[in-house]
Amino acid sequence: MDIKVLGTGCANCKNTIALIDQVAKAKGVTVNLEKVEELRAIMGYGVMSTPGVVINGKVVHAGGVPSRDKIEQWLTA
Repeated sequence: MDIKVLGTGCANCKNTIALIDQVAKAKGVTVNLEKVEELRAIMGYGVMSTPGVVINGKVVHAGGVPSRDKIEQWLTA
């Protein structure tokens, strides 16, 4: 599973990447986690509020840290 966290490096972006990593490890799901900080790349996904989360090329979240439940749903889908 290819996951990108879109954000310029704010605390919420760092918390999002850490939370996704924790949940993936807890569930035993292998993820390729990437941080995208380049503003043009972020805007290329149409995300205007960060952090954004892209899974396998599809934007699934934007603006604010996603809940643990939401992340678990993404990883089991």
